[in-house]
Amino acid sequence: MVETQSQGRVFLGNRLLYGLFVSIFAIAIALTIWQLYGTDIKPFAESFFTAETLLFIGAGFLAQTIDGALGMAYGISSTSLLLSLGVSPAAASASVHIAEVFTSGASGLSHWKFGNVNKKLFKLLLIPGIIGAVTGAYILSSFDGKIIRPYISAYLLIMGIVVILKAIRKKTPKKKTRFVGPLALLGGFVDAVGGGGWGPVVTSTLIGSGRDPRYTIGSVNTSEFFIAAAGAGMFTLMIGIDNWRVIIGLLLGGVIASPFAAFVCGKVNPKILMIFVGIVIIALSVRNIVTLF
Repeated sequence: MVETQSQGRVFLGNRLLYGLFVSIFAIAIALTIWQLYGTDIKPFAESFFTAETLLFIGAGFLAQTIDGALGMAYGISSTSLLLSLGVSPAAASASVHIAEVFTSGASGLSHWKFGNVNKKLFKLLLIPGIIGAVTGAYILSSFDGKIIRPYISAYLLIMGIVVILKAIRKKTPKKKTRFVGPLALLGGFVDAVGGGGWGPVVTSTLIGSGRDPRYTIGSVNTSEFFIAAAGAGMFTLMIGIDNWRVIIGLLLGGVIASPFAAFVCGKVNPKILMIFVGIVIIALSVRNIVTLF
């Protein structure tokens, strides 16, 4: 027990140091570029740092803090926030998936390095998840955002309820998990269509069946990199990358949040935080639906 607590403190300390290093490194790079090319990039900087962009950075900060503390809900949190800021469903999901390519890539490498990946489960999740993500991205990009927005908000509302249920659900004895492929297909599809849901759908179902949380989270998070990349690629082909302010805002907010997320991870009760996040997602979704009607 003492050894486990010691390992947890070491992991939290390493994570905090990593977050601080990333933040300092990013600031140093930005200052260097500004020093060398300040005159040339000044018009770009003035057009980028608007009140709207600061809201996108705030959305990225909140979503990364939630994800860093819970290990899930980045997509549904950031998409709920972006929809409430007036971003279209396709643009919101595309931005989130492009940002997730970077965040999930770093997370996946860490899980792989620490031996948290069940290779068999990873392989079962990979191909169906990619197919689901590509299909969902294609369908979402083919519809008018105004038409599909109520359905996406309703989906996110359901995901908020799922997050709360996950927090209050008791641990169940391990049972043999069937239909992992169809589960991954569904998870990839709803993740692309709703801008998030891979973790809540796939991780919740697998852990709910009694699977080991360590290997489940590690395998799902590692496969998420490929699912996010597939979805981002399809969105790019279908609608392009005109929403660069949203993408950069999410990335900047995520980088800034890294050390804070590590701090929250060790200080806040995960169940309480999950209930709070679920309530926020539900509230934002209800607001979006009421506003539309």
